[in-house]
Amino acid sequence: MRTITRAVRHVRAASRLRERDNFLSSLSRRQTTLVNPVSVSTYRGSYIDEIGGYSQPIMISRTLCSPAARDTSGDVGKAGPLVEYERRIAAGELVDGDSCQVGTLRELQRLYDRLVESADACQLDRYAASDKSSRSRWLWSRFIPQFSYSPVKGLYLYGGVGTGKTMLMDLFFEQLPTSWRKKRIHFHDFMLNVHSRLQRHKGVTDPLEVVAGEISDESILLCLDEFMVTDVADALILNRLFGHLFTNGVVLVATSNRAPDNLYEGGLQRDLFLPFISTLKERCVVHEIGSLIDYRKMTSARQGFYFTGDMSSGHLKEKFHQLIGEQTATPQEVEVVMGRKLQRIFIPWHWMVCRFLGSTIGQQHIGDV
Repeated sequence: MRTITRAVRHVRAASRLRERDNFLSSLSRRQTTLVNPVSVSTYRGSYIDEIGGYSQPIMISRTLCSPAARDTSGDVGKAGPLVEYERRIAAGELVDGDSCQVGTLRELQRLYDRLVESADACQLDRYAASDKSSRSRWLWSRFIPQFSYSPVKGLYLYGGVGTGKTMLMDLFFEQLPTSWRKKRIHFHDFMLNVHSRLQRHKGVTDPLEVVAGEISDESILLCLDEFMVTDVADALILNRLFGHLFTNGVVLVATSNRAPDNLYEGGLQRDLFLPFISTLKERCVVHEIGSLIDYRKMTSARQGFYFTGDMSSGHLKEKFHQLIGEQTATPQEVEVVMGRKLQRIFIPWHWMVCRFLGSTIGQQHIGDV
């Protein structure tokens, strides 16, 4: 009996050895196949946010699915906003001679260089962290709060209208690597998005913390244009919202017509808003664009955007047809905010021109809409 048992065990062991040899041989062939570019299919993935899109090729095969390699082809030749500014001046694309803009660009270049140096510490690159480490961070954050202020302070730019704040911030944003977690958005649109997210998380213990977590997961570098607080609902949540964002490592770059101390000036319950001003100045370098030049007056604005009086009817009609081109004006449904829609039954041509050009004549025809 023992002889038979030993014989059976020997047969089973030999069988396992053959299976192992066959598996190793098969694995070797599969590895050879994987490195063959012909056997790998290329698909196109996309990352889309509120203000633009970013596409990245992803290599996929039957047995392997890995994140896309970092694509830096679009970053070649980018050295920062100050270098790009000088290039555009040399090419005649921008007007030279504004020392205030140059001083602002030095601040933007300083921030650009610091971000490039601290990209890993700030976790700016969306491809730098593996899925496993991301899952690990998410798991630990469920049990242990993760507070990590960015080692780089942001920048708050303010100055008069037409001084080029938006142009300078856009120039800075365009120079940033395409693989970074970044977002550029108008402050008003940003707050509408925040309120929309809060509605989705209604009933959560601290919905602002959840919303801040979503925003910081999407964008570590947040560029907000036209920072202007006029709504009491916005004013009351900004300190807690940005408190969470900053502790999540978000770096803020903002433009505004007002200095931080003048934000929400004269607003309701402003005393509750004041802590946000302190937080803002703590996490951002504040820089004033002291230029007295209004660049809007150097372009088509000289021709006028406001038309009043009966004699301007023909000029308004001409502008209207320039705006619509070959299209025909018809009634339409317009989405306002947060899913709300407005049905426009009748849209007279002069009202549409007023909406586009900012004419005050439209106020006389509000009943037509």
